[in-house]
Amino acid sequence: MRSDLLVGRYTDREHEVACRHGAAGGFLTLTAVTAITQPIQTYGYWAVFLAVGLESLGVPIPGETTLIAAALYAGSTHRLSFVTLGIVAAAAAIIGDNIGYLIGRFGGYRLLRRYGHYVRVDEAKLKVGRYIFDRHGGKVVFFGRFISVLRTYAAFLAGANMMSWRRFLLYNSAGGILWAAVVTASAYVLGTAVHRVSTAITIAGAVLLVVVIVVLLVYLRRHLKRLEARAEQAYPGPLDDHRMPSGAR
Repeated sequence: MRSDLLVGRYTDREHEVACRHGAAGGFLTLTAVTAITQPIQTYGYWAVFLAVGLESLGVPIPGETTLIAAALYAGSTHRLSFVTLGIVAAAAAIIGDNIGYLIGRFGGYRLLRRYGHYVRVDEAKLKVGRYIFDRHGGKVVFFGRFISVLRTYAAFLAGANMMSWRRFLLYNSAGGILWAAVVTASAYVLGTAVHRVSTAITIAGAVLLVVVIVVLLVYLRRHLKRLEARAEQAYPGPLDDHRMPSGAR
């Protein structure tokens, strides 16, 4: 197999066509699309794997936008496979999320224990977070894959709140595979219109996230004491005595 097919190198004409396709949606300028697609032109699937993986790990970079740009390249140049792109994106999402989970599990938790009191996060509130993730962590991990901010930090939060790794892996894998398939297929079906749809979904997701955060803050403010009592009942004594996730016991 030719090496240019593996890394996705294109001719100047193909590069121009693909960039114009990427910018036609109106969401990104031609310069921005070129900046995103240049690594794809040079490194092909590896660029998608790195961008999606780093975003999933917790680095705020445009992993989803890179996947969309790569899918548009595949459609306009036929130098990349849609199926392979979906597999690469899903693998990167799952691997990146699991690294983010481990960072949260072994680093984030310790930081919260040591320095949380500076931001008014004491042991009682840590128990509430643990209590919530034990009961609703699967929803946060699965649906968080489709919301930009949560996509970056859900895995870290799951680890920091000691969510069972086996349970995390189940919901994370399901969300990662479905997300990669939906994004890649959308770019194939919708073509350049995917940018407009992606923008609408991103805005809707951001609005939904803000609403959820506001509702959650109001709920916590009104019911924090009751949640703290329930969390204390679920994890009596020092929280460090309950380091092993309940789902793993």
